[in-house]
Amino acid sequence: MKIKKIQNLDNFIGTILIPVFETTQKSIVPIEYHGVSVYSQVFYGKKDTHYLVEKYDCTHIFIGLGKESDYKSIKTIFRRIAAKQKEVFGKNVALVIPDTFQINQVEAAISGLLLGTYNLGHYKKTEMHPFLNADFELIYIANSDYDEAMSKAIKIANAQLETYALVDLPPNKVTPIYLANWAIDSGKKYGFEVTVFGREKSTAIGLHSFLSVGKGSAQEPQFIIMEYKPANAKKHVGLVGKGITFDTGGLNIKTAGMVQMKCDMAGGAAVLGAMQLISDLQLPVQVTAIVPACENSVDALSFLPSDVIQSYAGHSIEIIDTDAEGRLILADGLSYLIKNYKPDTVVDLATLTGSVVGTLGYECAGLFTNNDDLSKKLQHAGEAVGERLWQLPLWDAYSPDIESEIADVKNYSGKPVAGAISAAKFLEFFTDKHTSWAHLDIAGVAFGDDEFAKSKHATAYGVHLITNFIENL
Repeated sequence: MKIKKIQNLDNFIGTILIPVFETTQKSIVPIEYHGVSVYSQVFYGKKDTHYLVEKYDCTHIFIGLGKESDYKSIKTIFRRIAAKQKEVFGKNVALVIPDTFQINQVEAAISGLLLGTYNLGHYKKTEMHPFLNADFELIYIANSDYDEAMSKAIKIANAQLETYALVDLPPNKVTPIYLANWAIDSGKKYGFEVTVFGREKSTAIGLHSFLSVGKGSAQEPQFIIMEYKPANAKKHVGLVGKGITFDTGGLNIKTAGMVQMKCDMAGGAAVLGAMQLISDLQLPVQVTAIVPACENSVDALSFLPSDVIQSYAGHSIEIIDTDAEGRLILADGLSYLIKNYKPDTVVDLATLTGSVVGTLGYECAGLFTNNDDLSKKLQHAGEAVGERLWQLPLWDAYSPDIESEIADVKNYSGKPVAGAISAAKFLEFFTDKHTSWAHLDIAGVAFGDDEFAKSKHATAYGVHLITNFIENL
């Protein structure tokens, strides 16, 4: 999508998008633009409404924003228009920017329009959205210059579209090697270094916990390391994303919901998408990211409940449940990152527990950290872009939940309560007491239902949150 500013609509023929803040249903003053009057009896800017008028060889779409609209609302409103009014868009589309719009609202609107091009039918023959044509140019009319904000919005949406596809594509396509190759290609395009350890190298350096999870799969595990190193960096952030490309539960096999377990790499996908976006925006912060990628499958070689395995950190782990596998690969990812790269701040993202969904539902992710400043910055970054977090405790009172009699630690408490917390305590055990570490359990927000598809699908949660957090350090 290209962007061009124009001064007026003289001689324009095409589709005009006109955002409108809510007036009142009883207003006697019509909404007017481009010689078109719309009376309040039919449209007055109510949130999530729109009104089409054909006049002067143009399709005018008046878009209701409500009385006030936050970033997420505007993004969703414009995504809806792009996705559900596809048939009225041609080569010429003009967006009217209200004088009251702030830069972040412009950003949200443009991102939303581009996200509206996403189609879940990756293996179906569908007509390309007009916005995706190589020569498509979005025209905008405004009293200020928003080229920079719009360029940033396109970069945000492009990273999120890539993340949608990584999560939504089937597991026979998105294998650990597919993720590794995606990272390599993205690194070449956007300017970050990528190193990948396969099974042999991972074994040699002692990533035993990571390797244990992938033992039962024909797919070779890939330990993906990405390094973005701008010359002017003053801070260093480390990211780790859970990359389970499919989760059967292992020998503790899942009895329900397995069809959706292609999404168990959504934390890893969010980190991959964030690395693309951070590099594309050329943020002045060094970022090292690790995505341990493997498949948790069932085979004669699968690791067993009651096994005791080793880890990169040197701690032994008793396996209580092979379906608590995400924390095992994250343990090695966190340990390797902290020991070898020593970042100032570490954040991991994972679709880790059903427990967090039981606690917080589908409205926000669980946040675990003992660093109050880090907690506030992450929550503020998420709130600003509509990716909310809510902090849950990491008290030492929960430490007995991961204590083992035979090993240094066990991977599952076995209790029907506080599962998200005990999982976070397990991860904390492998952070070497890092003073600025946070764990985001995104199980309830990374993959779900909304108006844009009939089945559950990716949300790209975390891509913008992490980028916004790093941008504002």
